[in-house]
Order: sequence, then C-alpha cells, then structure tokens
Amino acid sequence: MKPTARRRLPELRLWVQYPGGRDSAPTRPQVRRWVRAACATPAEVTVRFVAGDEGRQLNRDYRGRDYATNVLSFPYESGGTLSGDLVLCLPVVDREAREQGKPPEAHFAHLVVHGMLHLQGYDHETGRDDAERMEALERDILDALGYPDPYA
Repeated sequence: MKPTARRRLPELRLWVQYPGGRDSAPTRPQVRRWVRAACATPAEVTVRFVAGDEGRQLNRDYRGRDYATNVLSFPYESGGTLSGDLVLCLPVVDREAREQGKPPEAHFAHLVVHGMLHLQGYDHETGRDDAERMEALERDILDALGYPDPYA
C-alpha cells in the first residue's frame, strides 16, 4: 500500500493577543484553524481581541468612524508573504451573535475569515459584484470548516 502524500501547508506565523480578556474570545487553536482556512499563502498575521474602548479608538483613528466595529483589517506590504493585523472587538462580536441568534464561535469564525479576505485584497464596499464574490468565498470557507451560512 502506497503512503498518501500529505499536502504541505504554507508557513503561517500567527500571534493572538487578548488585551480585551479571554472570557468570550476564541482559543488560539480555533483562530489558527480559521486563519489557515482563509489563506493559502505564506502569512504573518496578528489577531487581537480588544475591549470596546480600543475598538472604538482604532475605528475612529483609521476609518473616521466614532464607534466600535466588529472587525478591522490592517494589511501591510511584505513581499510575497501576506502580512497584517486583524482586530476583533469582543463586546461588539458578542452582542451581534446574540442579536443574530448565532453561536459566538460561528460569528467569531466568520469575522476572522472575513478579515483575512480583506487582508488579501477582497473588498465588499467597492461594488455589488465584489461583495457577492467575497460573500460566496466566505460561505465556502465556513462551510468547509463546518459552520452555517453567515448570511442566511
């Protein structure tokens, strides 16, 4: 019997930070699984779970919007390696999951995948076709991870 060839995954350097606390935040292995599922290239990514005040400050400073949002993506130039930061605001993600009747884990998974796609240049705000393409990719990735359609 011939051994099955294992697909070599691209290098991933991942940092997960919890300045907003760990109570409702996903674990590092969960985050790694979601990041890896959404990125097929070598990557250096920091995922930071923040409290509302930091989420609001970052959204105000970088997007000119004076409120905390669920996820912010900060891509960086780094040659052939995808490089960037994702910032998820814990109270916003928790509130949205409750309001939408979703398990928090599924909502966190969706937002990490969503943010990773932004780091790779996908943008849902530039036009309907781009939004549909990005949402379809999110659905496919989340389905492969075993999560329901986040847009259903």
